[in-house]
Amino acid sequence: MARSITDRMMGAATLDVATYEEVEADTTATGQAATVVVLAAIASAIGAMGHGGIGIISMLIGTLLGWAVWSWITYFVGTRLFGGTATWGELARTIGFAQTPRILLVLGIVPVLGRLVGFAVAIWVLIAGVIAIRQALDVTTGKAVLTAIIGWVVAIIPMMLLGAIV
Repeated sequence: MARSITDRMMGAATLDVATYEEVEADTTATGQAATVVVLAAIASAIGAMGHGGIGIISMLIGTLLGWAVWSWITYFVGTRLFGGTATWGELARTIGFAQTPRILLVLGIVPVLGRLVGFAVAIWVLIAGVIAIRQALDVTTGKAVLTAIIGWVVAIIPMMLLGAIV
């Protein structure tokens, strides 16, 4: 029996490998992963309120677009360069749940604390992303780290050019 979205979010946030395996295998969890990303986008947008309307819109679009783009790039890099075996959906689900810590970006509205939380959340999401990629692609941690870094760098460049990063 599949766990609730809340249980899965807690598992993803605590870097529980079994949670990532569960959402990878559950093709019905794509909607849940999308919900996690939408919640993360809303929290990020609230945290970016100090940057005005542009900051809010950038965080909303950047979070949603970032999920899809990072999933596609990691799918391509992981399967083509590192021999991983996964579908785009498996990566989208696991990477979607890896965005759970971004909900804490709502604290971006608090001066000083927001920046500290933002830095911690970025590292947390990257670590969760590595676990998500490793479990979805069934590759070594080293290959997952390389896939995550390559995917992140390739994804961030067009987003910066579009002004979607605050």
